[in-house]
Amino acid sequence: MATTYDEIGDSVQPGTIEGSMRFSSGGWRSARLIIGVEMAEQFAFYGISSNLITYLTGPLGESTASAAATVNAWNGTLSFLPLFWGFIADSFLGRFRTILIASCLYILGLGQLSFSAMSSSHQKDPNQLQVTLFFCSLYLIAIGHGGYNPCIKVFGADQLNGSDLKETKAKSSYFNWLMFGSCIGMLATRLISVYIQENLSWSLGFGVPSVSMLLSLSLFLLGTKNYRFSTARGENKNPFARISHVFIEAVRNRGQLDLDVYNLNETLLHVPLQDSKKLRFLDKAATSCSFAEIEEAKAVLNLIPIWMSCLVYAIVNAQCHTLFTKQGATMDRSIAPGLLVPAATLQCFISLTMVTFIPIYDRILVPMARSFTQNPSGITLLQRIGTGLFLSVLAMVVAALVESKRLQTARDDATILMSVWWLVPQYLIYGVADVFTIVGLQEFFYDQVPCELRSVGMALNLSIYGVGNFASSFMISLIDKITSQSGQTSWFDNDLNKAHLDYFYWLLACLSSIGLASYLWFARSYVYSRPNTL
Repeated sequence: MATTYDEIGDSVQPGTIEGSMRFSSGGWRSARLIIGVEMAEQFAFYGISSNLITYLTGPLGESTASAAATVNAWNGTLSFLPLFWGFIADSFLGRFRTILIASCLYILGLGQLSFSAMSSSHQKDPNQLQVTLFFCSLYLIAIGHGGYNPCIKVFGADQLNGSDLKETKAKSSYFNWLMFGSCIGMLATRLISVYIQENLSWSLGFGVPSVSMLLSLSLFLLGTKNYRFSTARGENKNPFARISHVFIEAVRNRGQLDLDVYNLNETLLHVPLQDSKKLRFLDKAATSCSFAEIEEAKAVLNLIPIWMSCLVYAIVNAQCHTLFTKQGATMDRSIAPGLLVPAATLQCFISLTMVTFIPIYDRILVPMARSFTQNPSGITLLQRIGTGLFLSVLAMVVAALVESKRLQTARDDATILMSVWWLVPQYLIYGVADVFTIVGLQEFFYDQVPCELRSVGMALNLSIYGVGNFASSFMISLIDKITSQSGQTSWFDNDLNKAHLDYFYWLLACLSSIGLASYLWFARSYVYSRPNTL
């Protein structure tokens, strides 16, 4: 069994799985390698997801509403699966082994997807077997990605020691540069894979991401001897058992007076509980749980209001990969005689914006803000997230205005003379919003959970987008059903020139405003679980 070194901090074991000294392992050297691994994986993932709606409405023949719902359901599934994998990683396998197993499933799914596209390309109407193979492959990718995604991000952050001042400051930069690497992968695949899929072959276009994922796994294995590995602390190695025990004991002791519980805690544990005004019902578990265990449970519960208030952001996020793409497909996409910009390539503007803005934020804005706030991160994590939520409201307002203008020039079933570049502002604003909110949420859920639950913490972050995608799918299906009654034209009619995506965008702008208001309410009263978090 590995021994935990006190000087390592943050429950991170250096070197090999059995341990080595800190100076010879981890640090930025290992973190940079993880960023490269993430870049290759993101190339693979977005090589599939970016143009998925086009494949569904093209070779597979689904309607726009059905395809959007399918994509949202798939995105929702792969965002929920990390909760299961996070439990497995934090309780049994560890992050390293989980990454290896999930990567193998991921690669298998990508290979099968390429094969299914090869089979369907020979027929105008794919048969049921080919469609089944496609969806089985798609959800095998979701299973693999669900285990890989939270663990690789946390594993990279674990390479930067929580008790070393320089490396602690570097953790915030790590999440910025991790997103930078991810955006490079997204940008490259939206230029390369999407072009291959629409102009050469869907099978080849799905095969290129398979090769990229193989490269990602190979790079990850190269750094094995230099990684730090997380280890459990305390006699109870399962953090879920500890936290569950706190909830059970709190319910069991719900009839006891608070004063009796406090006195009993001092007698048995010699550690008086702090007078906390929040989640006081958990203090009743002090009869058989330590103060630290109760605080762990409180830290997890405290995340729920922030989690809930960010859901609308995820609903808006879902439109960037679905309806925005279909919107662009109806517009003038020519950049030269005979040369059209694939509609899915417009998503590159999100990645381009993030690639441009992240260095500006990390190297210019953060130092400037730091000089005023004395905060090592420039602004607090909650301030960063809130800024992105505000920008998402602005993005939906712009999207609604542009769609209204598009409809004014629309003709039935015809390509609109209005240039596709009108869509660029909404992509740019949302790209900046992602730098604030997505990166901020990653760091927030990594930092604010107990050290041994960080895979689950990252999974909770990803589950925001899972719920958001399912909510988006439900909203689209419900609105489509309601607005198409009595022979009326649906907001999501297959002919988008007759549809009313602008109404839907205005609805999302209103919901985003409500979500922002609720977020500000909860953020004002939030107490960070670590005193050194600003």
